[in-house]
Amino acid sequence: MHKGGSPAYVAGAQKIRALRRSFFLALCLSAAAATAQPSDSTLNRRDATAWLNKIHKAAQRENYVGTLIYQRGSVMHASRIQHYSDLVHNEYERLETLDGKPREVLRQNDVVHSLIPEAKLVVVEKQEAKDRFPALLATNKNDVLDLYDMRKMPAERVAGMECEVFALEPHDAARYAVRLWAEKNSGLLMRAQTIGDGGKVLEQVAFSQVQIGVPSEKQHILGAIKNSSSWNRYEVTYQPTNIADEGWSIAVPLKGFQKIREVRRPLGELRAPAPGNARGQVFEVLQVVYSDGLTGLSVFIEPVSEQRVRREGVAALGATQVVVRRIADFWITVVGEVPASTVRQFATAVEYRPPKAVH
Repeated sequence: MHKGGSPAYVAGAQKIRALRRSFFLALCLSAAAATAQPSDSTLNRRDATAWLNKIHKAAQRENYVGTLIYQRGSVMHASRIQHYSDLVHNEYERLETLDGKPREVLRQNDVVHSLIPEAKLVVVEKQEAKDRFPALLATNKNDVLDLYDMRKMPAERVAGMECEVFALEPHDAARYAVRLWAEKNSGLLMRAQTIGDGGKVLEQVAFSQVQIGVPSEKQHILGAIKNSSSWNRYEVTYQPTNIADEGWSIAVPLKGFQKIREVRRPLGELRAPAPGNARGQVFEVLQVVYSDGLTGLSVFIEPVSEQRVRREGVAALGATQVVVRRIADFWITVVGEVPASTVRQFATAVEYRPPKAVH
């Protein structure tokens, strides 16, 4: 008789299958235990503040180079980043796109040079808020924790690095949840996700490869800035303004959002200078920026113009929501990485009363 048909063989095979089922069940239970969060995983305010500050400072003070992958909805693209800091915390950064048209952003402290090679054009502007990945906080205030609970989750590896994982869960529906992966030793942010309803990942940015603590090559960045000095140059200027003087008022409709900036600024498509049109399709708008410390939105106000065809409506891409409405002879555009209801409420809160003429 064939060995496979013997009672002993059948019994043995059944035992092996039972062991496999038990092993598989144990794996499932282990996975469930890893994803389940104990009730005491919420960090106290001191520890949560310490981690948020550590993550934010690491982005500014560590030397690191790596590849970033951005995902917004179904759109993905990659960039190469180099960042260096010196003993007095001057920052030097280079960000190069790896997809689409070549683009390069060079930063020395708060002065940003955006290079558009095919036009031999460099756009220079001051960057006030240092809240782009892997930096974190849009303001220096620690009242983020008045609006979010911060929970510690099981540790994971990202880009080969051991990371602490945190979930920031909002107290209300006016903002999204956020998930953060921070390298255990330095605190450098390895991955950040914006989470929508049902735990859906709306947007994320992460290192796919990174080296931390590398020797500084800031001279290469300074050299690249110098080499672009012969290109066509356009300086973006932000003029502080008071929108109330121009008849506008915005009653902040939701708790936690603070106005952090009111400016008059250029906006639009910059391209190679042409006779009589040295600035491309650039126009001036009023911009009011709001932040809750972790995320934010902007309200743009621009006059109706025949050169720019607009229409009222809504749009969304990943976590970013947009509402456009018309008030009198102005277009109001509200853009933010917040739920659609938040953007709509801000758009509705914008009011206009024409200022009285001064005689």
